[in-house]
Amino acid sequence: MITTVQTASIWNVGIKTAAAQNMVAIGFIEKTLGKTITWLEWLIAAAPFSIIMSIALYFVMTRMMPPEVKEVPGGRDGIRKALSDLGPIKASEMKLLAISLTLLAFWATEGVFHRLDTSTTTLTAVALMFMPSIGIMTWKEAQPRIPWGTIILFGVGISLGTALLQTRGAIWLADIAVAELGLKQASALFILGTMSLFLIVIHLGFASATALASAMIPIIIAVLQGVATPGISVVGMTMLLQFVVSFGFILVVNAPQNMVAYGTETFEARDFVRTGLVLTLIAFALVMGLGATYWRWLGYV
Repeated sequence: MITTVQTASIWNVGIKTAAAQNMVAIGFIEKTLGKTITWLEWLIAAAPFSIIMSIALYFVMTRMMPPEVKEVPGGRDGIRKALSDLGPIKASEMKLLAISLTLLAFWATEGVFHRLDTSTTTLTAVALMFMPSIGIMTWKEAQPRIPWGTIILFGVGISLGTALLQTRGAIWLADIAVAELGLKQASALFILGTMSLFLIVIHLGFASATALASAMIPIIIAVLQGVATPGISVVGMTMLLQFVVSFGFILVVNAPQNMVAYGTETFEARDFVRTGLVLTLIAFALVMGLGATYWRWLGYV
């Protein structure tokens, strides 16, 4: 169960549309800097990190929490029976598959074959899901399943970030951070490391990466605009620091998926913490390593 949720957190970094906090960050980048990051650009930058972290996760979990049994009794037969019980694929499932694959194709070719952004194509796909004949469900079926509290949380968080920008509160906080952390003349790699450590620590007090992104991305943008480092890519560095926003590896309260898994009562919180600390150290080292090599080559550092 720990491996399952840590994989989700790792690939929240790797794929732009995998997590709401990524879209929040993109929104602030577009609003403040007038630029965007396409789905493919994000994947090219982030996928190597997630692939390496997935491999590291396997070794960390198999060494620190070895399986209690070598083989699950009746495992393969149970899988075959579960597949048989599902029955043949339904028409609605075929429609959902077609919509999903088409949406993925539009995401992957954003900025290459068309100029439709990720939000536009996603909203169009959702609208198709509710259309008569084409759609797979009605609004009455969907409405009770929509987590309205989560949507309100997103709205409040985005409003907070927007207020920080419009009132210049983000710039005021950024000036303090630049002065206190000695970032004014620092190298891009030093800024990446310092801000990454700051985000890792402050994430311990947040139960939602979306809320953290809403509060911190405007400040991060202001910090990056306030340094005098020549040639620094504000858009690129903001994206890389947004990767760190998804590092909810340490506490079960750092991400909703962690709390869902903890609710299964299959592991102790201390097991999550001890494995999460190791994963966080590896992730930070990987951020610094990629920042000095691959991401610098891509022009983001």
